[in-house]
Amino acid sequence: MRALVVYCHPVPESYNAALRDAVIRGLKAAGHEVDLMDLYAEGFDPTMAREERLNYHQLGINVRPIADQLARVKEAEALIFVYPTWWYGHPAMLKGWLDRVLVPHETFGLPRPFRPLERGLTNIRFIAAVTTLGSPWFWWRWVGQPGRRILLDGVGGIVHPRARKLWLALHSMDSVTAEKRAAFLAKVESRFAQS
Repeated sequence: MRALVVYCHPVPESYNAALRDAVIRGLKAAGHEVDLMDLYAEGFDPTMAREERLNYHQLGINVRPIADQLARVKEAEALIFVYPTWWYGHPAMLKGWLDRVLVPHETFGLPRPFRPLERGLTNIRFIAAVTTLGSPWFWWRWVGQPGRRILLDGVGGIVHPRARKLWLALHSMDSVTAEKRAAFLAKVESRFAQS
């Protein structure tokens, strides 16, 4: 399986970087091919320019600004996000990637009355997210799990209809013990080694 790991964190020595590495080790142990897309290291621009927005619905034209990133998504069979959850959602860099790269006609068909989005990423058979949250799990549930819903339900709604979905989250990140962090790293690696 070709796995695209979309990683988003501005600090190279962060715990999220350790999670990224655990994901990659697990995938490689399972024999998968890994393409790491490190949004900060690659200098991805999350802002959508005026012309890009005006051409957003134009077939063929809308892919020009993000052709390289889109090609990598289209070549993948697994799409895995590794990022911190800030204010219940994705970092602005990752949100900008979703806004700019998942364009209509290429990754989804526009909805019609009483019909959902058409799936354009049926090449993706596995979608996963690995994240850290400052909030405790019960509060995350109370506010409706917005980040999880965007990725696994929203983006998950345009991938293959039988795609496997995985959500791994370390809650209360700012107060958990070093032992719990280490255990979560081991859990992440193990789960991806079984994928």
